[in-house]
Amino acid sequence: MSRIGKKPVTIPANCTVTIAEGNVVTVKGPKGTLTNTFHPDMILKVEGNELTVSRPDDEHLHKSLHGLTRTLIHNMVEGVEKGYSKELEINGTGYRAEKKGNQLVMRLGYSHEVIVDEIPGITIDVPAPNKVVINGIDKQAVGQFAAEVRGKRPPEPYKGKGIKYTTEVIRRKAGKAGGKK
Repeated sequence: MSRIGKKPVTIPANCTVTIAEGNVVTVKGPKGTLTNTFHPDMILKVEGNELTVSRPDDEHLHKSLHGLTRTLIHNMVEGVEKGYSKELEINGTGYRAEKKGNQLVMRLGYSHEVIVDEIPGITIDVPAPNKVVINGIDKQAVGQFAAEVRGKRPPEPYKGKGIKYTTEVIRRKAGKAGGKK
């Protein structure tokens, strides 16, 4: 049995979960609404303030979907209740970011400004010129958008310049040491 899959998902009092035909799960909460379709073989039940996920048999596909389905539903519930955020840090001389309207405008050492538009469901905050905070209710969308912003100038290992997550540690390399005797 999947250790994660057999744990029930607790539904907070301010959230509602509905399961429609074909395992379409809709989660409504104070931050918004998320809808996702899950594999039709998974058995989803709402009992009181708990949602349980079970599988029909021990087939390999069902075993792999069991924990995944439970985790995705848990992420949906947590997203509409609290939301998700990713913090990015910009390091480098002259590197900075600012928000203009619904666009993130960054100077990253290129000859031009790098402009990233907000997408629906994602909000961008720039509390400091070297810090960007990405918020949203969909964990996958927040992570994907943060990865795309980071990809505009990934951190390099020699000086550490670029965009990195605040929790990320950059492995530094030694520079050239030849010719110094």
